[in-house]
Amino acid sequence: MNNNRDSLDFSKEPVGRLFRKMFLPTLIGMVSMVVLNITDGAFVGHGVGSDALAAVNIVAPLYMIVSGIGLMFGIGGSVVASIHLSKGNVKAANINLTQSVMASVAVGIVLGALVFMFQRETCLLFGCSEALIPLACSYIKWVALLTPFNMFGMTGMFMVRLDGNPKFAMGVNCGIAALNILLDYLLVFPMQMGLEGAAIATLTAFGSGCIPLAWFLLTRTKTVHFRRIKASRTSVALTARNLGYQMKIGASGLLGELALSSTIIVGNYVFIHYLGEDGVAAFSVGCYCLPIVFMIGNAIVQSVQPIISFAHGMNDDARLASARRIAFGTAAITGIVGMLSIWFGAGIIAVTFMEPGCHAYELCRDGLPYYSPAFLFIAVNVVMTGYLQSVEEARKAMVFTALRGFLFSIPCFIILPMVVGDYGAWLALPLAEAMTTAVMAWRLYG
Repeated sequence: MNNNRDSLDFSKEPVGRLFRKMFLPTLIGMVSMVVLNITDGAFVGHGVGSDALAAVNIVAPLYMIVSGIGLMFGIGGSVVASIHLSKGNVKAANINLTQSVMASVAVGIVLGALVFMFQRETCLLFGCSEALIPLACSYIKWVALLTPFNMFGMTGMFMVRLDGNPKFAMGVNCGIAALNILLDYLLVFPMQMGLEGAAIATLTAFGSGCIPLAWFLLTRTKTVHFRRIKASRTSVALTARNLGYQMKIGASGLLGELALSSTIIVGNYVFIHYLGEDGVAAFSVGCYCLPIVFMIGNAIVQSVQPIISFAHGMNDDARLASARRIAFGTAAITGIVGMLSIWFGAGIIAVTFMEPGCHAYELCRDGLPYYSPAFLFIAVNVVMTGYLQSVEEARKAMVFTALRGFLFSIPCFIILPMVVGDYGAWLALPLAEAMTTAVMAWRLYG
């Protein structure tokens, strides 16, 4: 079956070649987001100060909740659509994709409105101290306005890649990153708008990125298209059923982001308790680095997902096994490189975000090596979970995600500092992720 998507044939083309065609542009797009994330943190740290970095880390869980909802609808819709396409049912694929995009944007509007109305309460819920409330609130209100645009961007990118156009998705991501970095510099330094300026830069860049994405999805796709959703009782019932199944497939993506956000929230409480606001600022640098491995892991998942779902839909076990080997191998290499980079580059990373000599800088420089093994296990865990989603093993994916995010990480954050001292807070996430990898490997291959 040749689906005529930029010469990508998900049913017959060699798996390794398909993966490279999907992965390289997806990786470049994700790396541009990583560069944006690091640059944004560096501008905030040097242009506003360590308290501003701590405030951003307080708000970070909101980003992750939004990303989780976007992943839930994006992965769920894409997996279901891929299986329909593998069977030649293009209409059903397009209906599911349209429903996933519309639902994610609607949820984004509601969530953004609630956070905007309850800014202070949200910040306190995320572990903010009274001293950081003004900074955190000045940032979170713009993040709330960004929420619907983020939802559309995430689910829309899944549509673009499923249509066989990863290069366009890469271009949009790179454009967003370049504009965000330029506006970050202008608003934080020459215009002296502080943390609020950084937030406005992000809102403007991501909002602008939705324009070419919407244009492409409405006018330039080859196979996947938006379809009008009818308002009849039968259509509403079918939409609810489809969305329910999509959410079931993609729920571990949401659960994973919720788990990470809860980890950061608990981490904020623990670091403030043991090391004060400077500790949260140091921890925020580690959290700025986390998206590197998460984005690369998600790039692997989003690149291999159509291949795996097509093979699963066609019951082609040989292609399925080949795609699994490539995905897990790439994840392991990525994780090892990430771990070694954080371990040996801790001092360089710390000085990127903070002025040398301050207490937060010293805590960060000394703590990051303890934190670095998390990057290896996170990469593997993200890809393992993505594989389970792609073959409709939603329940297993959710169980493993709950293990890493709640049952392992929260007790580790609470117990390790009491057992091994302050550095136990840095070791909590690596230990939780390692335990999850061991359990997943045992259940999948034992």
